[in-house]
Amino acid sequence: MSYKEFCDSDLEALSKLVADPSRIIPGNEASEDYSHDELGGTRCFPDVVVKAVSTQEVSAILAYATKENIAVTPRGSGTGLVGGAVPVKKGIVLDLSLMDKILELDEDNLTITVEAGVLLMDLAQYAADRDFLYPPDPGEKTATIGGNISTNAGGMRAVKYGVTRDFVRGLEVVLPSGEVMNLGGKIVKNSSGYSLMNLIIGSEGTLAIITKATLKLLPLPPKEISLLVPYPTLKQAIETVPLIIKSKAAPNALEFLQNEAIEDAESYLGSRFPDKSSDSYLLLRFDGRTKDEIEEACDLVAQICIDHGALDVFIMDTEERSDSVWKARGAFLEAIKSSTTDMDEVDVVTPRSRVDEMVAFTHSLRAKHGVRIKTFGHAGDGNLHAYILKDDLQDSEWHRRLEAAMEEIYEKARSLEGQVSGEHGIGFAKRDYLKKSLDPAAVAIMKGIKAVFDPGNILNPDKII
Repeated sequence: MSYKEFCDSDLEALSKLVADPSRIIPGNEASEDYSHDELGGTRCFPDVVVKAVSTQEVSAILAYATKENIAVTPRGSGTGLVGGAVPVKKGIVLDLSLMDKILELDEDNLTITVEAGVLLMDLAQYAADRDFLYPPDPGEKTATIGGNISTNAGGMRAVKYGVTRDFVRGLEVVLPSGEVMNLGGKIVKNSSGYSLMNLIIGSEGTLAIITKATLKLLPLPPKEISLLVPYPTLKQAIETVPLIIKSKAAPNALEFLQNEAIEDAESYLGSRFPDKSSDSYLLLRFDGRTKDEIEEACDLVAQICIDHGALDVFIMDTEERSDSVWKARGAFLEAIKSSTTDMDEVDVVTPRSRVDEMVAFTHSLRAKHGVRIKTFGHAGDGNLHAYILKDDLQDSEWHRRLEAAMEEIYEKARSLEGQVSGEHGIGFAKRDYLKKSLDPAAVAIMKGIKAVFDPGNILNPDKII
């Protein structure tokens, strides 16, 4: 689809729609950051960047863009990994990062209402300071809440608490026409027609732009204990996971780690990991109201692990010991990224009992395609993160090997009853893989939904489908 060629009259018109024209940045003056997301594989500069500060500004900009047939790409912190915030059709990048107000904490209804540009780490800290927990815990804490909702972000606590979708009670969104729509609210139950709010969640800015969100909170568990469990092989570690889940011990995080990613993190952080006795580990964290409650769950899981081949169980029961492990886990992405010249990623999800097959298959592709591949992930929900590294390969050869490896990884995930993405979304980079993984009827329905919400296809075009 073609769009209007952006011109000076559009720049002038947009300048009249915002209170401060200095928040309108012509494309040739915009930061290079606006041309890519965190991975950087897809790059394109916008014609203009508009930094909105209110729903009213977002509404006016979208109404103008629809009238003039100009593409609009919403953007928060730009921490995505699939090109979702890259303006592949140029036009307007609508930056929501200045819409960063925490508007209300409702202790009676256990909700918090925020603007879309609030950072995850700020929201989590604000809640914790008041003895509340916002459970979604994606690895990138500088992501915005709007971005988390747009990709239905998951994170390490998903195994116990669920993903972002499970904590969204209400949304304020702006349609391409400029119309402002409120969905959901502070209510706990809702069986009132189609769940349009759940269509918006995970839609990556292709249906409407999120401007505010009302989110569910929980009382903050006062106690936490972590376990680090070394195994002789990853297969033995993964085989233990269903047994832990069935035990009802309910860890809030259940990760698998391998030594090669740990070594990258050690180098990146300049600190030592607490144990180097094995190649494969499970890392678990438990929370609760009392220490006795958590210790009972830890004892149960520790015995399950030992009974099924664990070499040892290390209890991380002090803040210092726990931090050393979780900081290493949290640094994996940046550590791997710093070890190479470029990389791309897959975050396939499979039934959790098949994760070891998926990891073993992914590792087998290293020799076959002549590329380094680093893996880690969420054992508790079957989500594997695999990073394919460029190193010193020439661009053309790198893209050839990358495409071949990715094709095989996604095909293997499909054969294991998995899916393309567990939490990073589809964006621009993974569209073709998504289409191959879905029934054609599902793709047709998605296109129909897009056409109803956005008949002019101005919102984040060429993303998802």
